[in-house]
Amino acid sequence: MRHYRVLPVVLLTMLAAAGSATAQQRKAQPPNSVRLYVFDCGSLNIPDTSNYQLKKEELATTYMALPCYLVAHPKGTLMWDVGAVPDSFFKPGGGPATLRYASTSKPLTAQMAEVGYAPADITYLSFSHFHWDHIGNANVFAKSTWLVRKLERDIMFADPPSTRTEPPHYSALKNSKTAIVTRDEHDVFGDGTVVIKSAPGHSPDHQVLFLKLAKAGPILLSGDLYHYPEERTLNRVPTTEFNAAQTVASRAAIEAFLKKTGAQLWIQHDFTANARIKRAPAFYE
Repeated sequence: MRHYRVLPVVLLTMLAAAGSATAQQRKAQPPNSVRLYVFDCGSLNIPDTSNYQLKKEELATTYMALPCYLVAHPKGTLMWDVGAVPDSFFKPGGGPATLRYASTSKPLTAQMAEVGYAPADITYLSFSHFHWDHIGNANVFAKSTWLVRKLERDIMFADPPSTRTEPPHYSALKNSKTAIVTRDEHDVFGDGTVVIKSAPGHSPDHQVLFLKLAKAGPILLSGDLYHYPEERTLNRVPTTEFNAAQTVASRAAIEAFLKKTGAQLWIQHDFTANARIKRAPAFYE
């Protein structure tokens, strides 16, 4: 009888071991070529579009998308822009989480886990710029190496802080391992496939991300170089730019770069275009 009583314990131990092995198998392995995962980090319900010099009737929608991106490279990983609403804002009972006029329905880290990544697996963290709707989950990646331009970091930790951000959401980065980006083009992994490009104007040291994918081809993630696609087609510059002249110059330089490389421009906040993009666990490569 004692042998029969021991049997369930043995079975439970075996099942636990099997579960642990399965969990380990879910951990993502380095890809053979660059992959881009797009996570749904919610949307912005813009209350007034006049700051963009656009009337509501000129827009397909006043909403803006809030994607977050994970770039997986054979030599490491990069998180690019991490949403507006921190994962810590989600309540145990479920439901969407909100901040200001942003709303999201699923935590970023939960979406990452579905494709086998945890914050500890992220080699580099970088943002297009410091505004609140791009840095919501920054503290989650405080153990990654932060790639940042000096003027952006200076503003983020200025006293008093900028009204266009949420300092508690990135405070842990103050003591993170930090690499100050100084070149106009920063080749993240040294092979030209993941390149951070300077594009100032929207903020003092705003930047965009160029990716060279083997199958999907070259893609450029816009940051806030444009917000609505109509800004591009109608040639409108928001009134709230840090330096409108710099924005105009950066747009011209990036448009020339797109023409030269044949890269697709992904306007990160483009609500309609983002609805057509493959979301994780699918990926682009």
